[in-house]
Amino acid sequence: MAPANSGNTPLNVVVTRQLPEPVETRLSELFSVKLNSGGKMDEATLGAAMAEADVLVTTIGDRIDQKLLAKAGPNMRLIANYGAGFDHIDVQTALQRGIMVSNTPGVLTDDTADMTMAMILAVPRRLREGTMLMQQGDWEGWSPTALMGHRIGGKRLGILGMGRIGQAVAKRAAAFGLQVHYHNRRQLHPDTESELQATYWESLDQMLARIDILSIHCPHTPGTFHLLNARRLKLMKPGAYVINTARGEIVDENALTRMLRAGELAGAGLDVFENGNQINPRLKGLDNVLLLPHMGSATYEGRIEMGEKVIINIKTFADGHRPPDLVVPAML
Repeated sequence: MAPANSGNTPLNVVVTRQLPEPVETRLSELFSVKLNSGGKMDEATLGAAMAEADVLVTTIGDRIDQKLLAKAGPNMRLIANYGAGFDHIDVQTALQRGIMVSNTPGVLTDDTADMTMAMILAVPRRLREGTMLMQQGDWEGWSPTALMGHRIGGKRLGILGMGRIGQAVAKRAAAFGLQVHYHNRRQLHPDTESELQATYWESLDQMLARIDILSIHCPHTPGTFHLLNARRLKLMKPGAYVINTARGEIVDENALTRMLRAGELAGAGLDVFENGNQINPRLKGLDNVLLLPHMGSATYEGRIEMGEKVIINIKTFADGHRPPDLVVPAML
């Protein structure tokens, strides 16, 4: 495989969003880089970037569909995604056009698992409601019956998707006395199950009916869109909680909102949403819901490590080799 530009000519790299300063500095040292100090690129600007770039560095906020890929210039050969997820990129069309796609797996496992565990603790203990009470100046002092929540020790945690992040959450959950249950496309090796003290459920429906907290960690694919639809959500106990730090499209957000408003679920912690930053206004108004602005990977360390993976993928490609984090059809 030959890079888009041969010889000593540096690759023309276009970055769609502002990245941490150390990452941008290193990119600029290695390549001919066009950085973006502004906000999200609109479709026209993205199209222009694809027409001029050898490599496009994208983020989850950039929807690279068939229409945009048609605007790619003749030298465009790599989309180096800054992030592990790649459902915002039409990978099949990109590959058909001879454009490779890479991502940054693995580096955000602990950060996302930590955030998930924080939400698992915060929602049953009503931390959002307590914070709002203090910020609004309405607290009148301690009361024996005020803001009573639920302990999580002894409760059943159901993990949907037992990949890197799901397993990291399972390890953390065990330390808090949670019983770990999981549903996955494939059952884990018995040794891994034993290490995690995890119980496998082949049937997602049966697991949902028995757990107290659901934590979602599967990817967004055509097969997982609205995997948690109204029917499945209704299988859960009225006292159960839903935590989602994966992808918003996995959950039918309108159905979830209706059930939370009706008291058919006890609460939710959401770091991702079905329609990006366009959140159901009825969801925003619920006291039993903790909403976060996609903060699962928001650590300095994690974001810089993401950038380092992007750089390695581009540099390997520039040297005429296969990027180590190449997205292949089997992953779709």
